[in-house]
Amino acid sequence: MEHHSVRDAELRSVSGDFVPRRDILIVDDHPLMCEALSTTLAHAFGHPRIRQAASLAAAEASIRSDGAPDAVVLDLTLPDVRGIEGVVTLRNRLPGTPLTVISAEVDPMMVAAAMGAGASGFIAKSLPRAELVQAFRRQWAGEVVLPEGYEEDTPASNDTAVLAQNFASLTPQQMNILRLICQGSPNKIISYELSIAEATVKTHIAAIMSKINVQNRTQAALLASKARLFSR
Repeated sequence: MEHHSVRDAELRSVSGDFVPRRDILIVDDHPLMCEALSTTLAHAFGHPRIRQAASLAAAEASIRSDGAPDAVVLDLTLPDVRGIEGVVTLRNRLPGTPLTVISAEVDPMMVAAAMGAGASGFIAKSLPRAELVQAFRRQWAGEVVLPEGYEEDTPASNDTAVLAQNFASLTPQQMNILRLICQGSPNKIISYELSIAEATVKTHIAAIMSKINVQNRTQAALLASKARLFSR
């Protein structure tokens, strides 16, 4: 696999001052990767507390039981979510927390979608250890770290980022309903699956369509796919 390095020329400094992270939540379902990343971050950043979660549900449970972390490191492909849904969910839960996506695949549209949904940066898993540490150091100093070669200001990436930003405005329940719409579920099934009245489902669907500016369910599903919301 080709290695990607941090794009020094396009890092945008927000504060420039490194902020130590004392409680880091890593959300990744690959045990070896999770352990390797935990060890790397522990040795590089003064042995902070590092939590591990193998799914989005486990990450949410950790936040509920142990409080908000100082930083989140998130893989996009988990047993219970694929695509940027994890970014949207954790950004809503942790609006002020640095949320770094780390991924084995660096697809330009996925990068754009993740950043539009609220990620603070996007780091390739293939980085050598020293570059990985430097990427996190810069990320936690307030810089936006993106993969080498990623072109941020193209029409396609801008469109995807705006779409993802619109989807990020959905409530958790609206996200649940949209997921079922994308699976082809009719309102009656959505009502049953979520234990809510069918009239409530219709109200939520109307709100979803208004937020993402579409006229029907098919358009909503197509835009969700374009925004990489639930899958690659």
